[in-house]
Amino acid sequence: MAKKLITVTVNGRRQEQAVEPRTLLVHYLREQLNLTGAHIGCETSHCGACTVDVDGQSVKSCTHLAVQCDGSAVTTVEGLAQCAVLHAVQEGFYKEHGLQCGFCTPGMLMRAYRFLQENPDPTEEQIRAGMSGNLCRCTGYQNIVKAVQYAARQLRESAAVAA
Repeated sequence: MAKKLITVTVNGRRQEQAVEPRTLLVHYLREQLNLTGAHIGCETSHCGACTVDVDGQSVKSCTHLAVQCDGSAVTTVEGLAQCAVLHAVQEGFYKEHGLQCGFCTPGMLMRAYRFLQENPDPTEEQIRAGMSGNLCRCTGYQNIVKAVQYAARQLRESAAVAA
């Protein structure tokens, strides 16, 4: 099968590589770019462990082809922290104990990142609905909700200071 040359901006860095047309985004990220944050869980888009951000939308990278991202901007969990400073969602998961085994955490962080851009002042019910496409087998979700609430507060406070 002939490879296709794609150009993708991943975590702010332009990448140009040849990929087989059937290469899944999660495999491209993990195997060709060595970005292993997106986890391979169910491989059917049900668990959300592989969630990344593509052009401003949460995408389950286990069912999304790398060639579909040609010309796109992709953000992975490795791209959240800036200059060794944790993003508010990462800080929230740390401070509010929003993780246990950690397998789902990269996907949860990426979904929370996008969700809070879509809804910067969510209710608990909205957080639960907004994060419902990502599964956690360990935590019972309560601390994940607290972590997203924490991040929402931090992001609102940062925006208020900047204004």
